Amino acid sequence: MTRTIVDVHVLQTVPPSNINRDDTGSPKTAIFGGTRRARVSSQAWKRATRLAFDGLLSTDDLGVRTKRIVDLVAARITELRPDLSEQATTLAEGILTSTGLKLEKVKRTKTNGETSEHQEPGYLVFLSRLQVNKLAETAIELADQPDPAAALKAFKGKSLLDRDHSIDVALFGRMVADVSDLNVDACAQVAHALSVHTVDNEYDYFTAVDDEKQQAADEDAGAGMIGTVEFNSSTLYRYATVDADRLADNLGDVTATRRAVEAFLQAFVQSMPTGKQNTFANRTLPDAIVVVLREEQPVNLVGAFEDPVKASAETTRAEVAAHLLAERADEISDVFGQRPVKSWAVALGTARKGLSSVWPEGGDAVEWTTLPALYAAVGELVSQRLGAGQ
Repeated sequence: MTRTIVDVHVLQTVPPSNINRDDTGSPKTAIFGGTRRARVSSQAWKRATRLAFDGLLSTDDLGVRTKRIVDLVAARITELRPDLSEQATTLAEGILTSTGLKLEKVKRTKTNGETSEHQEPGYLVFLSRLQVNKLAETAIELADQPDPAAALKAFKGKSLLDRDHSIDVALFGRMVADVSDLNVDACAQVAHALSVHTVDNEYDYFTAVDDEKQQAADEDAGAGMIGTVEFNSSTLYRYATVDADRLADNLGDVTATRRAVEAFLQAFVQSMPTGKQNTFANRTLPDAIVVVLREEQPVNLVGAFEDPVKASAETTRAEVAAHLLAERADEISDVFGQRPVKSWAVALGTARKGLSSVWPEGGDAVEWTTLPALYAAVGELVSQRLGAGQ
């Protein structure tokens, strides 16, 4: 069976920053190739990608992940039928229980110290907005029955959460531990981003001045507080892959799948986790993006950087890394016979020089393009392949 797999390779230089911290506040790192590398966890970049969807997709294409799903469904019931506002919470609890989700009583404390009791799952639930709407509509239909309580108790609502998946649920999956039938297999995989070179974390010693104390004649001019912030800077290799066939299975529509692939590409390529962004203003765009459409299996090219990349007087790290990335891709094609269906490249500065030293512009190895054109080109080819398979 012919498959359609979209691999995304990104080289991105990030200045002094701490975009993803560990439990001590230090930038995350990992040992790779025997040396310490800067690391940004896959979870951090997946969340940044999902948040970027808000500006790329409509609300109907997106989901919500929360424990407060009862509140969400109850609010939608009240919005659709204001006359049911007093029963909305009970109806929401009933319709959610009918799907197999287990609710438990929890206490919430308000800012004024008051506590209130609510029902919610013991874990985050990831539902599409369309599913939330369908839950509310079905609850309203059951509320109009002669005996709403009996109707809710008898209703089996698991199917309400087994269709109309949002794009983010279809891409990133859903796990419901106590109702495995409601699990959705993720169609996107995201690797931990690693620096292509060795890093040593550094420390920024800072002081904060007390404006009033500074003006007082009877006070010293010392700082109001002092502290340190740990940081590093790096050229990161980032990788993600999307199984377009499984994505089409989850969404049930080729047009929606194309929209999902294009949105994922744009969101992943252009997003960035927000840790310490006000301190470092570290947001950058990639130096190079290579997208490869494959039909055998996804291929992470991180092996190109097992030996730490080093700059020289003549070449930057970005140029060397881009050259090694292209070489690794060609080597896999030649030695393992895993030849891509199509490859695209977008790059600037010295990274473009590094890629083009292996893949000359105007040659047959890759199609050189711009970032906006890249999204459309990949989406079009995915759509063609999926449409041909129907």
